[in-house]
Amino acid sequence: MSSTAPRVPGPRVTINDVAARAGVSKGAVSIAFNNRPGVSPTTRERIFEAARELGWSPNQAARNLSGRRTGIVGLAICRPARLLGLEPFYMEFISGIEDVLAERSCSLLLRLVRDLEEETVLLEGWWRSRTVGGAILVDFHRDDPRVPPLRALGIPAVAVGHPSLTGGFPSVWTDDASAAAEAVRYLAALGHRRIARVGGPSGLGHSGIRAAAFEATMAELGLDGGRQVPTGFVGEEGARATRSLLMSPDRPTAIVYDNDIMAVAGAAVAAEMGLGVPDDVSLLAWDDSQLCRLTHPPMSAMSHDVHRFGEAVARTLFGVIEGTHEGDFQVPTPSLTPRGSTGPPRRT
Repeated sequence: MSSTAPRVPGPRVTINDVAARAGVSKGAVSIAFNNRPGVSPTTRERIFEAARELGWSPNQAARNLSGRRTGIVGLAICRPARLLGLEPFYMEFISGIEDVLAERSCSLLLRLVRDLEEETVLLEGWWRSRTVGGAILVDFHRDDPRVPPLRALGIPAVAVGHPSLTGGFPSVWTDDASAAAEAVRYLAALGHRRIARVGGPSGLGHSGIRAAAFEATMAELGLDGGRQVPTGFVGEEGARATRSLLMSPDRPTAIVYDNDIMAVAGAAVAAEMGLGVPDDVSLLAWDDSQLCRLTHPPMSAMSHDVHRFGEAVARTLFGVIEGTHEGDFQVPTPSLTPRGSTGPPRRT
């Protein structure tokens, strides 16, 4: 296998360069990327690896997007329809994608799926039937089962997730670990010693990254008992987790939530139990939104521009399709926006 050292900028990579790197003919590269019979699975994977090392995507994909293949980008999300309609993050994220697609007179094909297997089959069908010219992949898991079949398929795709999760797909990501650590340090600086986290599904890669950073930062600061409760991101589960935490004998004085919906639900539970925010419990949400500014008191949050995140994902996908993509892209790390829902603990 040839060296994977970073490339020095130079002439634009061509299909001939990929063929030479993989030790095959130019025709074999074309066959592999058009998913036609004629090369073995081992050779196909060697060609894809060579293309990834060189940062090359077939120009044919760009022609297909504007010509033979409809100008459509595919996005499948494993979420119940009711939850997606309530989740501000995805509404902002999709609006950012749509802005970039509109510039190119392209469209987004959105489908909600029940699981990752259904998503894989769906994307394979879209690509083979020439329905889409590329895809956006979200919500990566550790050892994500979508990666091997979609890499073998050769579909131009951009992954929304940390590069450690995305199996070699070009990635656009936020630094969840640094943001989670900042949240804990901020609450500790206010004087909190019992800090809990209401997280997303434990199988999600970014939930795992946040959980590990939360635990490591608590240990680094000498804080014990940092409880973490996984949920499905919905308000009802956030409320249930909050109630359990606040009814415990050694209840936390601060709670960090993995999204704004659960944080707002948590504030309602605190009020129901006669606890003041932030006097009795401080609350901090991930993914700042209008919801956070409409609560009383307004919700402190880890803020980032989700609309621009969506724009960056769409632009990266077009770079992959057109063969101009140069590497993984990290958008700005979510930053702390303190508001009225956080303050020093009244009891320690």
